Amino acid sequence: MAIHTRISTTKIIEKVSDLCMDANFILNEDVLKALTDSYEAEVSPVAKEIFADLLENAKIAKECRMPICQDTGVAVIFVEIGIGVEITDGNLYDAINEGVRRGYKEGFLRKSMVSDPINRTNTGDNTPAIIHSEFISGNCLKITFMAKGAGCENMSRISMLTPADGRKGIIDFVVETVKVAKANPCPPVIVGVGIGGTFDYAALLAKKSLLRPLGTKHTDPDTAVLEQEILARINNLGIGAQGLGGWVTALAVHVNRYPCHIASLPVAVNIDCHAHRVKTITLS
Repeated sequence: MAIHTRISTTKIIEKVSDLCMDANFILNEDVLKALTDSYEAEVSPVAKEIFADLLENAKIAKECRMPICQDTGVAVIFVEIGIGVEITDGNLYDAINEGVRRGYKEGFLRKSMVSDPINRTNTGDNTPAIIHSEFISGNCLKITFMAKGAGCENMSRISMLTPADGRKGIIDFVVETVKVAKANPCPPVIVGVGIGGTFDYAALLAKKSLLRPLGTKHTDPDTAVLEQEILARINNLGIGAQGLGGWVTALAVHVNRYPCHIASLPVAVNIDCHAHRVKTITLS
């Protein structure tokens, strides 16, 4: 296929650097609305005060260009590459990592990546990023950045359920995951769920589900109902904002489903905290 769009690595570096800073400084409008709606709906005085503090914290972070949270996270990058796009002047992954490197340095963001999970030596620049890429039709390059803190990421779980566990088994596992996590992931949380595929793919489905804007319904009616069932069960746990009790424990539950083996039912849960930091840029 003929190349229709050429995008330089210099431009990618610049845009990724900006994404790193903007995501850590500015909450998206869908997150702010979810927090505001939760503040208005919450009946617990303590939880209501916490929601007010979270909104004030977000306001200060945006105005002062300071991190919303001290844990500025691992850089998780999702890339959609149009088949008509050519990357010039270098390697795409190298450019993304250089953008992360610059963004975390220029934004004075905490560097949290270690070069080896056992020896634990800090890389000093928050690289390498965790990069997921896929080819799509068209002539655009879409880059989505997510800052994923350890408090919520550490509460992730996966289970290889049996087909006999069915819908009830899925719901029970997701709810139990949030119940076990308690205050650790800094609720109110967003709960990403991946159902199907394989052991590894279910986890990716769960993480990708977190990219969907809060307040939007799933396009599949049955999945949309499943999300609401799980959300109601989670909010009935009474964990509440910051684990101090209240009605709102989760702002949303997002589910992704995928075909799987006749003998398998993989289910993964990936939790994100109230500082839900996601930014996207499209280059063409």
